[in-house]
Amino acid sequence: MSIRTVVVDDEPPARNRLRKFLALEPDVEIVGECDNGPAAIACIRTQRPDLVFLDLHMPQAGGFEVVRALPADQLPAIVFVTAHDQHAVEAFEVEATDYLLKPFTRARLQEAVRRVRQRLQVPASTPAGRTTATAEPPLPWLNRFAVKDGSQTLFLRTQDVDYIEAAANYVVLCTPKGNHVLRETLRNLEGSLSPASFLRISRSVIVNLDRVNAIRSGAPGEWQVVLHDGRELLMTRGWKEVQERLKYSAAQTP
Repeated sequence: MSIRTVVVDDEPPARNRLRKFLALEPDVEIVGECDNGPAAIACIRTQRPDLVFLDLHMPQAGGFEVVRALPADQLPAIVFVTAHDQHAVEAFEVEATDYLLKPFTRARLQEAVRRVRQRLQVPASTPAGRTTATAEPPLPWLNRFAVKDGSQTLFLRTQDVDYIEAAANYVVLCTPKGNHVLRETLRNLEGSLSPASFLRISRSVIVNLDRVNAIRSGAPGEWQVVLHDGRELLMTRGWKEVQERLKYSAAQTP
């Protein structure tokens, strides 16, 4: 059984990249392709897809406008695709399944599709008549990092990491007891971490929201995230968005 999918993006290269990667997923069937918001709304209403890859910024109507124009019983699983990371909170407020940042890798897209498969298996969120995909084990958020340390492998809990910093094709896991190097890109790792606990605050840093004590203004137009131990991290993300995410994170902490 297939996941009936619509691809929506106003840039042909972006649609081509999605088609190329989705063609490698055996249970994904592309049933529509659109390059603007109104066409996407019409296509979704007609095709009733299971999944839509939806660009946020398009002529006439963007991704959020498309979602809000659809009746609740016609709303498929949504994966937003964008070059801008500042809309992630709003995306999850409209119950998006995932949020892909361009240029994404095949591995990152596969992860998004796995999350869609998981979501389509939940009976309460599957509208009548909706075709569901082949059942797969649930895909949880990452709980531990497997880090090589000489002849052994350490399993470091995500909650024990203060922040994660990019270093070319590696990342550095920064903890109160020392740092650990992991062979992974920051972009790929970001999609495996719970958005309730971790937030990318700049191009090179993801912070554990539970380790943030304050947001402090620095030079004109600059903001710093202050950690529990007084360390400061440069933040290029909008401070209002980070503030909202911090409140949300605090509400989720037992």
